[in-house]
Amino acid sequence: MARKQSDYLTALLSEDAEGAAASPNAADAGRGRGTTLLNRESALARAASGEVRQVTQLLLDPARVRPWAGNPRSYAHLTEASCRELIDSIVAEGGQKVPAVVRRIEDDPAHDYEVIAGTRRHWAISWLRVHSYPDMQFVAQVAKLDDEAAFRLADIENRARKDVSDLERARNYADALKAHYGNHLTRMAERLKLSKGWLSKMLKVATLPDTVVAAFPSPADVQLKPAYALAQALDDRAGSPAIRKEAARIAREQAARREEARPALPAADVVKTLLAAADADTAKPAPATIYNGASGRPMASLQSCNRQGITLRLHAASGATREQMVEGVRALLVQLENEGRGLQA
Repeated sequence: MARKQSDYLTALLSEDAEGAAASPNAADAGRGRGTTLLNRESALARAASGEVRQVTQLLLDPARVRPWAGNPRSYAHLTEASCRELIDSIVAEGGQKVPAVVRRIEDDPAHDYEVIAGTRRHWAISWLRVHSYPDMQFVAQVAKLDDEAAFRLADIENRARKDVSDLERARNYADALKAHYGNHLTRMAERLKLSKGWLSKMLKVATLPDTVVAAFPSPADVQLKPAYALAQALDDRAGSPAIRKEAARIAREQAARREEARPALPAADVVKTLLAAADADTAKPAPATIYNGASGRPMASLQSCNRQGITLRLHAASGATREQMVEGVRALLVQLENEGRGLQA
């Protein structure tokens, strides 16, 4: 509830008092007083039952408040540029108007609270206190939340924010799946009111290794759809080494571009190059052709082998029987499996 309990009760009771004062006769006034007393008892009963809660807002020193580790937003990646609009808004309004949500902690002598929702506001106030506004206060309301409830609250606040990347959210979901939902994807999807299929894709994106993410201009450029295709490609034992090798090369190039103040390679080009590297590596034709021992003619040969699948050619006029042809195909598949390029289960 946005208002304090006292404000809520005052508004509720003053509404009845005004009605009583406007009554044209004593009988109406008496009925008004009776209604007021009944509503007063009702309001107090609701407050006692917990239906009406008092919401206390505090003015805090941001230095005594730490970010919650379970929040998807990467506090380390927040900058003046990314928070500029928020900083300007706080200055223009003479302070923070929308309170953050915090919870009290007791295991850290350096901090009294941790931010559950409002990480950017905390960063912006901290920055302002260092840059010409030393008296700026961090406005927060205290909530009693367990970790799972805190995770859901933070997720709801950040879900629609464009400055929380798909990769940050995906990795946050992966951590929460284990920490709060016992690795039960269906349970997690139900609690968060999310599509199970969409959540599954997000969890797949979370498996992208840092060595591959380093090839992108920044982690914020890792978007769900292309990143999901890349994560799938990394599951291919044949193509994965090529992707990782190419990612390391691109990461070195991106670092050089940053040092030389040149534009980074776009994320779309990075994904395209990495997937092409996998296809080029796995498409190399193997010296795999099976011959009919009697006629010496080829009866089965490998045409291509990549992450989409294996293409074999069965040769006509080889003189092989159906049984011999089946054995030839089996021999080719065994050879590919031994080379680490077999079909994935």
